[in-house]
Order: sequence, then structure tokens, then C-alpha cells
Amino acid sequence: MQDFFHSLGISDQLLNYVLMPLLIFFARIGDVSINTLRIMFMMNGKKSIVPVLGFFEAMIWLLAIGQIFQNVNNPFSYIAYAGGFAMGTYVGMTLDEKLALGRVLVRVITPHPIPKLMDFMKEKNYRFTSVGAEGRYGKVTLLFTVMKRDQLQTFIGMVKECDERAFYTIESVKRVSEEDLNIMEDKPRFRSRLFSRART
Repeated sequence: MQDFFHSLGISDQLLNYVLMPLLIFFARIGDVSINTLRIMFMMNGKKSIVPVLGFFEAMIWLLAIGQIFQNVNNPFSYIAYAGGFAMGTYVGMTLDEKLALGRVLVRVITPHPIPKLMDFMKEKNYRFTSVGAEGRYGKVTLLFTVMKRDQLQTFIGMVKECDERAFYTIESVKRVSEEDLNIMEDKPRFRSRLFSRART
């Protein structure tokens, strides 16, 4: 690679202290971002895409670490490597939030009746279970539901509208037992969302 840059008339100083660190930085962003997405898809049971992402993650990492070994005496390479890792983590988390793939289990606990929330869930065709329970200060309503992650923000907004002090927890769900709720139905939605973002 260095011979290629030399053929373009680029000096060793510019190559070693600017171009190579930048290459390592962006390569590290790429492989860490892909790693985050790979884990996300693996947790959601998408077996077909995980090996592909793993392949490109390993290739990019080898490119970055190879340049580190070739520039072992260059401190800028180490800074670029660490900086790329940090930025790649941020980029991967941002992509995870934007894509909002998979499903989540939401538990809502409130001491007040929440008929408005239940009517909302029936209207949106959510599957849910509501049971009576005993809390520290008396009777409470315990609500369970599983939904797509991209519906979560709207649902939590409705929960707070019904009871702003309601307690709720959110957990990732790998797969569900019912066919019509299987997370693999997210595949067409993921493709359309990914392609629509690529066009913007």
C-alpha cells in the first residue's frame, strides 16, 4: 500500500503522519460499527446476515492492525486506532437506534387503572396481558406486552400520558413462539429502511 501512495508522489512524512492514521481511524470505525450491528442481528436471530458481517468485520480489522504493525514506531497510528474504536462504538450505537430492529418486552406497573392505555393497545392490535398484583403500597396493575422496537417510543409516550409516574421496564426479545409475531418478519422492513436511508 505504501508503494501505491509513493507512486502518487506522496511524501513519507505526509503518508506516515496523516494518511496512514486516517486510514486506520476510518477502518476502525468501520469494523467496530459492523461488530455492533453483527451483535444486534445475532441477538435478533438473523442467522443469514451475521456471517457476512463477521467476514467484513474481520477483513477491515486485519487491514487496520496490519497498518499498525507496519507503522509500529508511529504514535499517531495508536491514537488513530483508539480514536476509531471510540467513534465506531458511537456510530454502531447510533445505527442500532435508527434501525430499531427486533422486538422488546415491556412491563408496566401502575397503581391506577389504565383503561385508556388498554384501549390504545387494542386499537393498535398489540398483544398484551394485564394482571392484578400486590406492590409495596398496595394493589397495582401489571401489564406485559411484546412489540417492535420502532413502536416503543409511541407506546411509552402513551404510558406517560396515562400515568406519568408509571414504572416500566424494557428488555430485548430474541424470538417469540407465535408465527405471526416471529421477528424474522422484520426482514423486509429492515431492507426498505436501509435502502431508504442509503438514498438520502
